[in-house]
Amino acid sequence: MLATKQFQVGEVLPSTRELGRQLEASFHTVRKAYHILEEEGLITGEQGKGFVVNRQTPRIDKSERLEVGAGKVQSLVEELVGYGLDDNEIETLFSEQLDFMEWPNRIETCATVGETLEIARMMSETISNQVGVKSKLLTVDQYNEAANFDALFIPIQLLNEFRSLSESLLIIPIIFTYKPEVLLNITERSVIETIGLVCSEERTIPKIISDLKHIVNFEGAFIAGTTQGRSLPNFVRTTDLILYTPESAKLVEPKIEHKSRLKLEYALSDKSAEMIRSELWDQ
Repeated sequence: MLATKQFQVGEVLPSTRELGRQLEASFHTVRKAYHILEEEGLITGEQGKGFVVNRQTPRIDKSERLEVGAGKVQSLVEELVGYGLDDNEIETLFSEQLDFMEWPNRIETCATVGETLEIARMMSETISNQVGVKSKLLTVDQYNEAANFDALFIPIQLLNEFRSLSESLLIIPIIFTYKPEVLLNITERSVIETIGLVCSEERTIPKIISDLKHIVNFEGAFIAGTTQGRSLPNFVRTTDLILYTPESAKLVEPKIEHKSRLKLEYALSDKSAEMIRSELWDQ
């Protein structure tokens, strides 16, 4: 992740428990890895802050690289000799493996595509939280800009609009839904008649309402508005429940009591998370 610039110089790495959860690994394993990276000078542990990125690649010159490589090759050759292979057989194996080896292009820049920037940001933050991969934001109409990235995270319903780029960059189709606890909370409130939706972008509103109507069998009315002008729409005082996006949270949360509001957040499917890990981490 450091080598592919998912973490920038000066950035604080996730806690060992958080990264362990993302990797489905023990936090002890992550802590050991952090200490190894610290010994290599890539990160530094700072009291009360955590581990901070110093560099994204090790400082190792050609002679050191050759020395390290020679040691590893020597150990492997000794093991192969132990299995009874002679010099010619070992040389043939090395030659064949080099011929068959696929040398992937290093993925350094990623972007998440959404119907609006607000939706793209919601998806991008979910990918970052669940998988640990950070990405820039693009809207569906930024086709030309998309061609400048090494990899794109694209919701499966938008895939056809970017399929022609698949020959020049990596396209990873992703599947999102709203967090189950949010959907359950809505369905369990049987007495509500009106739901108010607060977004930061006007274009986000029809997308979210369409999704919720498809997923949640709500027979009442939706009222929606944006935080334009840095103020809340008037309907927030009269609706039974307020749904709001993360971008509008700073305005909604101080003014609406907790029991009357729900923040809309996405959850990435396990299959999509696994695909991102395999494509970007196993390079």
